Amino acid sequence: MAVVSRVDRQVAAALRRAGYAEAGVTLVVGVSGGADSSTLLYSLHRLSAACGIRLYVAHLNHDFRGEEADEDARFVERLAGELGLPVAVEKRDPIAYQRERRISSFEQGAREMRYEFLAAVAARAGAAAVAVGHTEDDLAETTLLHLLRGAGLTGLRGMTEVAPWPWPPGLARPALFRPLLEVSKVDTAEYCRELGRPFREDSGNAMFRFTRNRVRQDLMPYLAAEYNPRMRDALARLARTAALELDYLEQETERVWPVAVVEGVDDGGGDGVVLDRTVLAELHPVLRRRVLRRGYIELTGDARRLGESHLRAMAELAEGKASGLALDLPGGLQLRAERGRLILQRRGAGTAAVYPALAGEYRLSWPVAGARETVTEMAGWRVTQRVVALGEIEGWVAGNPLAAYLNLSVLGGGGLVRGRRPGDRFQPLGMAGVKKLQDFFTDARIARERRDGIPLLVTER
Repeated sequence: MAVVSRVDRQVAAALRRAGYAEAGVTLVVGVSGGADSSTLLYSLHRLSAACGIRLYVAHLNHDFRGEEADEDARFVERLAGELGLPVAVEKRDPIAYQRERRISSFEQGAREMRYEFLAAVAARAGAAAVAVGHTEDDLAETTLLHLLRGAGLTGLRGMTEVAPWPWPPGLARPALFRPLLEVSKVDTAEYCRELGRPFREDSGNAMFRFTRNRVRQDLMPYLAAEYNPRMRDALARLARTAALELDYLEQETERVWPVAVVEGVDDGGGDGVVLDRTVLAELHPVLRRRVLRRGYIELTGDARRLGESHLRAMAELAEGKASGLALDLPGGLQLRAERGRLILQRRGAGTAAVYPALAGEYRLSWPVAGARETVTEMAGWRVTQRVVALGEIEGWVAGNPLAAYLNLSVLGGGGLVRGRRPGDRFQPLGMAGVKKLQDFFTDARIARERRDGIPLLVTER
């Protein structure tokens, strides 16, 4: 019974760390019938009397493996009955769920459906958390999957022992509890055998249509055989290191957040987050990204759709390195730069465009000898042209996305300011050929509804 004793000790330690080893705490246990979730249920049941915890079993029949799935459900019902535990079993159609919500990935749809079911059971049971049977193997596989997809530090964390509820996002309760993250799949099967307890084998784990199954059955064994026989342990260590460092970064983000957020700003566009670009500029680039990510979470509830490419583009806009003034983000959000602020809002909130559209053409004349500045008034705009020495340039344009400096000797005698027109082209600095303005706007992620409000300077040369 060596494995049973070791696993029970690890589960008991996880209960204490999470604060669940207390009388009166109710835990919902998600049980599929496989070795991992069965081990979890058996171990929690063995510890329940000593801890005073109450258990409630939950099983979702995904209804895509026919009679096998129905037998899994009956197995879990019998198991809960043998242990004297209440049980909730439901059958749902993941294909219909995927179609109704227009989700491209079957795995994502099934995952969301499963967590919606578990959240509902937890609400009925008054549970503090839902315990699931994710093991160290699952932690390693998740970390590798995220690595393959180009995840940052957040993705490398993989899984944590206690986590906020994943779906629907924003629920205060229950927490997601994973007490088996230091237990291997080999150990869970051996645990059940030592107890003489049965478990089910899921044929769905052999389906190569699922990415995780290919990683589990093909990539992980290959890496272990060809590169590192302890690949699972190496990936699990990486995940735990990332989790520790992220914990520190999240504390630092919490510390600077009240300083970075601009108070008392009303843009008339509903909910939004307004950040001080000067404060952001003083932060380390990693912390700057964490603050931007936090702003996104404030409006959407989670950062599941926010990738590294989005965070990089957000940081470039915050640093004044982006060519555009607005950035469209997943979830219907938009980040835009306005002088010393960054405004994160839902697209369409507030005014229809950041700047007023330009109708017609307006002639500009450069300052003549002896005059360092001229001002041209136009509908909704005032254009100031100022002659500055090279040493004064940075001080004049720094932090102002509406300022640009040009070489007066190559501009010709004057120029026009107007809005965009079909077929507009220009030659970007450093490019041998010309580029369509429309393509430039697209590459710069400038929203269509804002393009008419961008003034263009057209010169004779």
